[in-house]
Amino acid sequence: MLFASWLVVLPLRWIAPPTTAFMLQDESNREALLYNWTPWSHIGAAMPIAVVAAEDQKFTDHSGFDLDSIKQSVENYAEGESLRGASTISQQVAKNLYLWPGRSFLRKGIEAYFTVLLEASLSKQRILEIYLNIAELGPGIYGVGEASQFYFGKEPAELSDNEAALLAAVLPNPKRLDVVNPSSYVTSRQNWIFDHMQRLRRERWIASLR
Repeated sequence: MLFASWLVVLPLRWIAPPTTAFMLQDESNREALLYNWTPWSHIGAAMPIAVVAAEDQKFTDHSGFDLDSIKQSVENYAEGESLRGASTISQQVAKNLYLWPGRSFLRKGIEAYFTVLLEASLSKQRILEIYLNIAELGPGIYGVGEASQFYFGKEPAELSDNEAALLAAVLPNPKRLDVVNPSSYVTSRQNWIFDHMQRLRRERWIASLR
């Protein structure tokens, strides 16, 4: 099983995934899903910083798992709250590439297994590049390349910090949260992400990404 798993993970060092498990299970009404790979050199700086600010500010410091968030999630679940994901970007890449929606312990276990393989096989920059290309940013719209064209009519490298923050703001639930007509929640989240982007820029975060 380990050898078979490596066969579907290791090629990601050089090859863009042609599709993902989440795309294959997509139930959007769109006739054809929007997905087209954009290489790291054409993505620019705004969107990588936006998604890290929004989803995983410890991305460069952990080995795939935010242990503090996992502990808090387990404690909350034991107290009767719903099971929260506490997922890092690496875990979301594993989930989107290979698994199915849901929050069962079985799925989280398989997700953890593939997260370890991804972290062992790929650089942090490559993991983030994959995430930026496979994350759903609207119903049937996958990746920053398609999303930036669809919503703003521009290339990803041309996105402003505000635009990138708005795209990142819908990541928790891109089928319900709307970029075109953002709710007060989305706008509030956009502003929060924007502020954290400026902090990450001051800390020269992207220069430390390898």
